[in-house]
Amino acid sequence: MLQRSKRVRMLQVGCRQSFFAFAIWLTYSGIVTAQDLPSAISRLNLPLPAPTGVPLKIKFPPAPGAIANNAVPLSGSLGSPSTSESGNPPADTHRITLAEAQQMATEAGNPMIRLGQLQVESAKQHRLGVQSMYFPNIGGQLENLHFNKNTGPVLTLNRLGATVPVNIIRRDQTAFNFSAVQPITPLFAIHQLVKIAGADENIARSKAGMPVAEIASNVEKNYFDLLVAQRELISSEAETRKIEAKWLSASTAGVTSISAEQEKDIINVKKAVVLSRSKVEELSASLNEMIGLPNGTKLELVPPEPLVEDMSLSEATDIAGKASPEVVEAEQTAVKARAGLKLAKMQYFPSAAIVGGYTDQNAIGVILPRSFTYIGFIATYTVFDFGKREHGVKEVSAQAEAADLAVQLTKTKAAAEVKSSYLELERSRQLVQLARRMVSATKVVEASYKSESPDVESATAKMEADMFRTELEYRQAYARLKTLIGSK
Repeated sequence: MLQRSKRVRMLQVGCRQSFFAFAIWLTYSGIVTAQDLPSAISRLNLPLPAPTGVPLKIKFPPAPGAIANNAVPLSGSLGSPSTSESGNPPADTHRITLAEAQQMATEAGNPMIRLGQLQVESAKQHRLGVQSMYFPNIGGQLENLHFNKNTGPVLTLNRLGATVPVNIIRRDQTAFNFSAVQPITPLFAIHQLVKIAGADENIARSKAGMPVAEIASNVEKNYFDLLVAQRELISSEAETRKIEAKWLSASTAGVTSISAEQEKDIINVKKAVVLSRSKVEELSASLNEMIGLPNGTKLELVPPEPLVEDMSLSEATDIAGKASPEVVEAEQTAVKARAGLKLAKMQYFPSAAIVGGYTDQNAIGVILPRSFTYIGFIATYTVFDFGKREHGVKEVSAQAEAADLAVQLTKTKAAAEVKSSYLELERSRQLVQLARRMVSATKVVEASYKSESPDVESATAKMEADMFRTELEYRQAYARLKTLIGSK
């Protein structure tokens, strides 16, 4: 009996030990399993009540396809859908550089470019037409006449009391004349006319490149504006993730409502994202239209290489004094005025020409043979015109003197504009160099710490946007200087 009670007590103690061992094993297994689970699952996220009209968890829209992974490295934490993991753009994205965009814009059949080409062609053809006046003027004339009445008797013999009809001019007549006229003294006037036509052609050529430069400048501005808008969108989306992280932290801490300040921050960041995305879409559509791509094409812009220029102020001033469109136009206008003065003085000279030809006729058969050739000299001169030539010479002389004075004034004005534009170029050069150094320093710090926080990403995108703005100002200043000096 005692042995049986002893065995029962030993069995009870064994059961208790087995139960405790099993409980300890379950606890240990649960801890290990919990450590292997993701943090989002292991953390208990209880649904909290939210005020009316204010969602508990704000869902922000994803980045648009216009944001791309460009040559200049970005923060890289957005996961933009415009580039794949291999670095290549997706099939519906058009990767383009600034040079390609400008070339496509000039080849898109812009009417301004075509207008400039037509003006040059018109001036060229006019000059060639004036030059052709150096050569003889060859022409022909055919006459076939029938009179309704006979020309009648023209010879009367009084002594014989008879009238003999002699038809010097026939009732039916045909005449053909082939002639050539070679001017002699007008050749000097033609030479001056060729000078005037050549000056008009030079003016047209100097202005023909202006539409091309203007189109390239417009494409460049739109290109950089789109780069800036994309960086602003990246910054706005980074701010949204920052606000979203703060709101999630507040929700896990057990906060059941948000303050007015938090609600204001959420609305502001959402508004910034919407505005930035709208600006990106608008600039993308404008650039697509400029370069001739279908509307809605997604563009992956490759940031261009930094602009490098080494032009000095003296060099720019010298070039502007020779090749500036305004200076060229003023100089060619002076050439036209001096040529016009010589033309006015040539009004005092007689106009002489050599004439030759061949005639076949039956109109005046009694006096002239049926066919014959001829050669001769013709000269005309106005003896008195009541001072018209004299006043014309004085008028054109005053115009020529004014044109020469305008050349000097235009060169002085061009030099002043070049100096002002060069100083603006130097200022923008210093600003863009500073912006580049700031972005480079930020990249070094970001690479060292490998930080992917929204604050760093937003700050980097903002600095890149500022760099592209200063780069655009630098390029536009350089383009204005090139326009002033007439450089293509």
